[in-house]
Amino acid sequence: MVEKFFKLKENKTTVKTEILAGITTFMTMAYILAVNPDILSAAGMNKHGVFVATVLASVIGTAVMALVANYPFALAPGMGLNAFFAFTVCGVMGHSWQFALFAVFVEGIIFIILTAFNVREALFNAIPKCMKYAVSAGIGLFIAFIGLKGAGVIVADGATFLTLGNMTTPQAVLCMVGVILIVVLMKRNVPGAVLIGIATTYALGIVAELTGWYVVDIEAGVYSLIPNFAAAEGIFGGLNEVAFKFPAMSEVFGSAESIITFIIVVFSFLFVDLFDTLGTLIGVAAKADYLDEKGELPRVKHALFADAVGTTAGALLGTSTVTTFVESSAGVIAGGRTGLTGLSTAACFALALFAAPIFIAIPSFATAPALIVVGVLMLESIVKVDFSDITEALPAFLTLIMMPLAYSISEGIVFGGISYVLVKVFTGKAKDVSIVMYIMAVLFAIKMVI
Repeated sequence: MVEKFFKLKENKTTVKTEILAGITTFMTMAYILAVNPDILSAAGMNKHGVFVATVLASVIGTAVMALVANYPFALAPGMGLNAFFAFTVCGVMGHSWQFALFAVFVEGIIFIILTAFNVREALFNAIPKCMKYAVSAGIGLFIAFIGLKGAGVIVADGATFLTLGNMTTPQAVLCMVGVILIVVLMKRNVPGAVLIGIATTYALGIVAELTGWYVVDIEAGVYSLIPNFAAAEGIFGGLNEVAFKFPAMSEVFGSAESIITFIIVVFSFLFVDLFDTLGTLIGVAAKADYLDEKGELPRVKHALFADAVGTTAGALLGTSTVTTFVESSAGVIAGGRTGLTGLSTAACFALALFAAPIFIAIPSFATAPALIVVGVLMLESIVKVDFSDITEALPAFLTLIMMPLAYSISEGIVFGGISYVLVKVFTGKAKDVSIVMYIMAVLFAIKMVI
């Protein structure tokens, strides 16, 4: 039955290979179970509840991908998107996390509709390549900055805005140790390098606490690193604090300004998730040799549907946008070729619920190395921008640089989109701009004025 459903022989694989590949994929992306609750808790969400929501959303999204599309792609709340959720929508813009969750939910519904009518592929083709590459790289800089800030490597300064923190603290030292460790392990092709880096940094943190180097100070926000298994019941109960929570309608529809802001936030989630998902699907599919002679991915509509369902379900459960993870390539390299790999990964996520106290106790300085290294990896796309053409280079640069400097992914997209349209129009290249970009530029301009 398994052979017939997943077509194992046709894909030249076996049950054993698929299961091992699924475990490998989980090892490379399990860091999200520690990072996502840590980031979203900064928005005021219950950390325990976000952990459970992250697990359940990952299980649902990955299982749908496996059963509907029969691809070995794993899904979970996306990096960068969770940062936009917590630090931009809830932090800089000052909205409630319920407002942000509702925006993610609406984004998911829109994605389902767009997927049904084959619009997502059309949108992908309409956006200029320079911005596609720059968005990924800009998010990389943004989340790396968040990691450095979370570990105290970079701190606020009244004179220079930012400066180097105290590099003798256990948080800063262990963060940099974790970064070097992850890079070395990745270079040596060790499966689960990111997860090993987080686990090692966390373990060294516990040693630092037991020896008195790391001092717990709850009032200062420095918590004990030792897991409290007695509080496991509270972890599962935390789901009630984040699931099916909607904002007051006045916060969303109370004024013309709030409505426009909500539309911009939804579009920002939509934009980033769209290109993150499509880019990941193309990249991993190429590694697995799934692309046909036209460079297209068979059953791409099914894969995009799984992503949309994962996002919608995740928002209802209490987590940020769910997307396809590029770490799925690790499972593909390990031999995974069908949805059975995905089901194995989903099963691993489900089992992770029993280790909840450990993941909850992992501090930001232990997850910071993952943010920094993932940020480095996301920079790869920027080399594809044609910097010899200033009309391509400027929008890409503004998109890239404004994300970390403005501490906002959406502002990077706004500056990139407006500048792209303006420089093309005033240099006689108006025909290079799609109607979609003109519409977006108008929306962005309205946002800037308001």
